[in-house]
Amino acid sequence: MGRLDGKVALISGGARGIGAAIARRFLAEGARAVVGDVLDDDGARLLAELGDGVRYVHLDVTKPADWEAAVSEAVTAFGGLSVLVNNAGIVNFGRIDEYPHEQWARIIDVNLTGVFNGIKAAAPALAKASASSIINVSSIAGLRGYESLAGYTASKFGVRGLTKAAALDLGRDGTRVNSVHPGVIQTPMTEGMTFDTGHVPLHRIGQPTEIADLAVYLAGDESSFVTGAEFVIDGGETAGTVVTPAG
Repeated sequence: MGRLDGKVALISGGARGIGAAIARRFLAEGARAVVGDVLDDDGARLLAELGDGVRYVHLDVTKPADWEAAVSEAVTAFGGLSVLVNNAGIVNFGRIDEYPHEQWARIIDVNLTGVFNGIKAAAPALAKASASSIINVSSIAGLRGYESLAGYTASKFGVRGLTKAAALDLGRDGTRVNSVHPGVIQTPMTEGMTFDTGHVPLHRIGQPTEIADLAVYLAGDESSFVTGAEFVIDGGETAGTVVTPAG
């Protein structure tokens, strides 16, 4: 018996990184999944890896029609939808006084409006499940500010607030809504970046599988009384600062 037996999930940004790790863990725990992404080649490779129990769809989270098609695929292929993972996101950089309006509009459209689009499209199908869960992947940048990350920080704070509003609206339908706030995670999005982890209590960056483990808990019935909550998974970074080890 898997922890997610009988669950059907829709995972945005699921072709690689955290999304792909969540898809793998969900299947290992007995769920079936629709993986959506704009990275179709990566999606095809993941589909070939995971085989039965997974469907891949092209999903641009800024397009409501793509979301409607993804929800329809879950219902058609697997008979319903019980878990939505809003994982798709982008990052861009710039001082706020030099930050182009186009970059601001783009990151809000993907990281925040994309989550709204997903919740809106999936809510009717989720309400038909006996118990359902929405997991919104925010960031510790949704808890604190970062230099030269105005757009990303604003979008992730927005996801945090949207999560709480959705939890209030959808609770009577049996749909729980929670946000996950990762610290620095080793993914293709962070590839090539260098991070000083000396101030982090665990002195390392996280792995996608560790986020996936938390997602299993939030997707399953073990978290049946958990909604509107924030789950920080950052190696202790937001708890405070430790002294960087010598040497």
